[in-house]
Amino acid sequence: MKDTNTPNKSLGNIHSSIGTENKLGWRRLLAFIGPAYLVSVGYMDPGNWATDIAGGSAFGYKLIWVLFASNLIALLLQSLSARLGIVRGLDLAQASKNAYPRFINFCLYILAQIAIIACDLAEVIGMAIGLQLLFHLPLIWGVSLTLTDTVLMLFLMNKGMRKLEVFIMSMIFIMGMSFLIEMFIVRPDVLEIAKGFIPNNLFKGDVISQNMLYIAIGIIGATVMPHNLYLHSSLVQTRQIVRTHEGIKSAIKFNLFDTVIALNLAFIVNAAILILAAGAFFSNGYFKVAEIQDAYKLLAHIFGPLAPTLFAVALIASGQSSTITGTLAGQIILEGHINLRIEPWLRRLLTRFLAIVPAVLTILYFGDSGLGSLIILSQVVLSLQLGFAVIPLIHFTSNRKRMGKFAISLKVKIVAWLSAALIVALNAKLVFDQLLDWIKEYPSAHFWIYVLVIPLIAAIAVLLLYVFFRPLLFKHHDLPARVPHGLASTIHEIKPITYKHIGVSIDFSKNDRDCIRHAIMQGGKEARYTLIHVVETAGARYYGTEVMDHETQSDVNNLEKYAEAIVKLGYKANAHMGFGRAASAIAQIVAEEKIDFLVMGSHGHKVLKDLIFGTTVDSVRHKVHVPVLVVKPQPSR
Repeated sequence: MKDTNTPNKSLGNIHSSIGTENKLGWRRLLAFIGPAYLVSVGYMDPGNWATDIAGGSAFGYKLIWVLFASNLIALLLQSLSARLGIVRGLDLAQASKNAYPRFINFCLYILAQIAIIACDLAEVIGMAIGLQLLFHLPLIWGVSLTLTDTVLMLFLMNKGMRKLEVFIMSMIFIMGMSFLIEMFIVRPDVLEIAKGFIPNNLFKGDVISQNMLYIAIGIIGATVMPHNLYLHSSLVQTRQIVRTHEGIKSAIKFNLFDTVIALNLAFIVNAAILILAAGAFFSNGYFKVAEIQDAYKLLAHIFGPLAPTLFAVALIASGQSSTITGTLAGQIILEGHINLRIEPWLRRLLTRFLAIVPAVLTILYFGDSGLGSLIILSQVVLSLQLGFAVIPLIHFTSNRKRMGKFAISLKVKIVAWLSAALIVALNAKLVFDQLLDWIKEYPSAHFWIYVLVIPLIAAIAVLLLYVFFRPLLFKHHDLPARVPHGLASTIHEIKPITYKHIGVSIDFSKNDRDCIRHAIMQGGKEARYTLIHVVETAGARYYGTEVMDHETQSDVNNLEKYAEAIVKLGYKANAHMGFGRAASAIAQIVAEEKIDFLVMGSHGHKVLKDLIFGTTVDSVRHKVHVPVLVVKPQPSR
């Protein structure tokens, strides 16, 4: 049931890279295990730590039910995300690209990218804090060092999907064991933990409930992360499946097992953090431990050196693993929404740079103490963006024309829409309360609030309404797919191309013979050949015209010998010298001589040499408007 509108593949370098067929029983289950674990690390990142610690220290065990409810919503939404990827062979960004106009997709991309930056911001701060706690490294240095994780991410991706998944699972194991040991050290109140699963009223008018709502929304944003929905719908496509009804049904079932196991493990880790904060801080009278550093110090003060060390190790493991999944999610939304495909390392550096800037500014302006509040704010931003991912997801998986028999049932649809309504309502409540607070606290800023903030909120609300109503009003009007490489056109007949004037770039290397041979193969004896050599001496570069120094005279004689030899073989050939920079000179000769095909030799340089010496081929192909054949030197035998 692969969607015929999308010939491109999500995460093409690892698409269908893991086989699942010809495996039975637990081996078949293990073949599907993995994608949800990569997703689950987003549910255990430093942002979760900050919100869980803040919630546990301020309100004890009262917010466990929010964590539990968030996990149930996450289970539902991640299973829908996996279903979309398996059945339609699309990730969420690709499906959105087909369902919404280009401008709307651009807006959705911007919002999703903001969410990824917000998530990455939490990971940057978490990693920096972990390094500071273990190695006493200044936070500003730790934040800067987080740029280097790009190297680890690229290394793991090049080793294959299974290696990446094993690394992530090992990080989860480190976190789980760290908190399991800490639970034995803290010895929380089991009865109070049980009471924490009973819902409390978040909507009372007092300050405590307002703060509780803020932390609760931060927990929801940290738990049900929008970019994880994009990620999961893509990662399930790394498994090879037979695209029959039974094959798809089996894949959905095994991925559901994967999701339930992985996300429940994530819930246990998150609950352990909140319980740790409640048992260690709230119970001992420390009600405002919003800083991860404070939690570390208090653990050392109350329970000795082992607990805080485990805490810091788990924090570093959390930040490192979450960084990798954030990179993959960024690649998915970039390619899916706006058809832009760039190298993962470049996209990773850009996102990390955008996350580092606010962290550095916060350290410089507010000091180290401002980072905890910045983490919680980043998680609230994630929650505010969640509706823009959840609403399209429910629409797509409800579409019976596209999903066929695998469209979600009425009961699941009702629960999914109720979850989406809850998320949007909580976010609306938070935005409304925050807006009222700003109006009351900053009377001098009323102009900017009414001119900038309120119109921006209104525009985002209109966008959310459009995202909700368009699939209902235009139910099956999917737009033609716009993929990074374009769509393949129908080939009816291929007519041969005859080149009349062929240029051959000559550099008097061992590659000249191959270049001339390939040029003659293209044109035969009917074409005319112009041998081009560019003199790049200091004088030639400076004057840009003929400078008859010793090197130039030697080059002229050698080029003439080449031309004479070709003429003796029965071909039409002439020599043409250029002066100055090679790429510009070659492009000028091609234009002046009206050459319609160019053959160039590649030096076969490695990356370092290309950086040092430059690459003429790349420069020339951007300057000329004729086909260019690049001849690579044959390896010596």
